[in-house]
Amino acid sequence: MRFLKTILFAILLIVVAGLTFYLATDYRDAAGRSGVPFAIWLIDLLLLFIHEAGHFLFGIFGRFFHFLGGTLLQILLPVVTAIVFAKGSIRSLPFTLYLCGHSMVNASVYIGDAPYKKLKLVSSGAIHDWNWIFTRLDMMEYAESIASIVNVLGIFTCIIGIVSGFIILVIDVRSSANSK
Repeated sequence: MRFLKTILFAILLIVVAGLTFYLATDYRDAAGRSGVPFAIWLIDLLLLFIHEAGHFLFGIFGRFFHFLGGTLLQILLPVVTAIVFAKGSIRSLPFTLYLCGHSMVNASVYIGDAPYKKLKLVSSGAIHDWNWIFTRLDMMEYAESIASIVNVLGIFTCIIGIVSGFIILVIDVRSSANSK
């Protein structure tokens, strides 16, 4: 049974590595989100719900935090999830770190779109959060630079997740070999 769990873990790590490769190479170009892998689409949908909930939760702190709150919750919730799940089972760390990184890459696309407002929003009358934020802070010229930094941090977080997964895998294989 332990062997099967190890094989399944390795397969899931390979899938996460493939998804990370997609995030690093093709994700930003698929701004319309048509043709993305199903797993990416599903995670993006989950992140959209989390993002929208962030507007509601942080909106009590005023208009600025209403607009910032979507992205804040979208990034903070996966970070908290990674911390909580890692305390329960270190084997969850690669996958929760992937979710954190994916969330950052997803947010970076939205941040980078602020000057252009080309992304389709949840409703036709919706205000582009990051366009509003950068306009109020007079920082629109930094949108793409900030988006690039968030993107790199996201990809780096995904890679850390994959590396941690392979370290866990090696430890599992060595411990099962030593127990025989």
